[in-house]
Amino acid sequence: MTEVKKVIMCAGNCLTPLGFTTEENFRAVAAGATGVRHHEGTFGLPEPFAASLFDRAAIARQAAAVIPGSDRGSNLFETLLILSIQDAVQRAGIDPASPRVAFVISSIKGNVEAIGEDESSVPVSVSAVRVASFFGNPNEPLVVSNACISGLTALIHARRMLQDGRYDHVVVAGAEVQSRFIISGFQCLKAVSPDPCKPFDAARCGLNPGEAAATMVVSAVDRVPEDAWELVDGATRNDANHISGPSRTGEGSYKTLRYVLAHCSTDELAFVNVHGTSTLYNDEMESIALQRAGLLDVPVNALKGVYGHTMGAAGILESLLSMQAVDAGVVLATRGFETLGVSYPVNVSNQNRTTGKRAFIKLLSGFGGCNAAMLFRKGGAR
Repeated sequence: MTEVKKVIMCAGNCLTPLGFTTEENFRAVAAGATGVRHHEGTFGLPEPFAASLFDRAAIARQAAAVIPGSDRGSNLFETLLILSIQDAVQRAGIDPASPRVAFVISSIKGNVEAIGEDESSVPVSVSAVRVASFFGNPNEPLVVSNACISGLTALIHARRMLQDGRYDHVVVAGAEVQSRFIISGFQCLKAVSPDPCKPFDAARCGLNPGEAAATMVVSAVDRVPEDAWELVDGATRNDANHISGPSRTGEGSYKTLRYVLAHCSTDELAFVNVHGTSTLYNDEMESIALQRAGLLDVPVNALKGVYGHTMGAAGILESLLSMQAVDAGVVLATRGFETLGVSYPVNVSNQNRTTGKRAFIKLLSGFGGCNAAMLFRKGGAR
């Protein structure tokens, strides 16, 4: 019987308003920086909001250096993906044109804001093909669009693809660009805060939209090296509670936690990096799920106060930064948190804390009752 391959993170990139590399982003977060700013009149919206948005001119300058023809009305969504993937692939040292390399693209909406406005309006599937073709890849890319859990779902699918033996490497990339269409939709749900968000805080009143692109190159190996991060296992569960409201008992989130906890003890965990959108019901639901899973003593953190809600990029972005944090022996602070405002005493702090542990869980939830969790462990930690 053939032994199932292990899956490791080979290289990654985080492209955000705070920096164009994972290292730049980690330094910024560890120092307490945030990309969230107050916006009035942005995208022609009448209501003010707080969000983390790219400097379009800075992206154009970066693209001009690496993407031929990027100055001829390029698609911002695809540009962000290409920039992020280019950095990660170079770091990984793989040939993206190899038939043994697959591409998985994560996004909730792609460039939906262009519908009816210009010819750059295409389905995410078309954008994915364009991006894979830029790198000369011959395989049909897989697109994952599963609400806010898209990034983790993409990583779970990539892990399965590698364990099936069809590929040696999978390039998993997620990106999101904000627009009038998306932000006004969240505003209609009364889910957008005009001020920087406050995850798990008693005064939380909504999320901050965010823009980012993030890429993780994952690879199949027979043995996990001591200095490598293993994607141990992941799960998705749908509790079908409501089209936009999370389960009041945290059912789906709890079941994903229960699944991944079968692969570790709570004593191994440096922290659980939660979804932490700063909406009233999401944070409450996550506190219930953490309590049910026996994780109230484990440190908890959320990065939405730094980057806003980056949607299809969140699962990849926040996992990469969590790896950097564990490598540095840090539990990153939850920016915006002050006074606990959920039913259960989750172990959250607005200060960086130290840790000597070498594993963490990434947790996400989304519209339609979908939930996902993945366990990451540094090689040789057991």
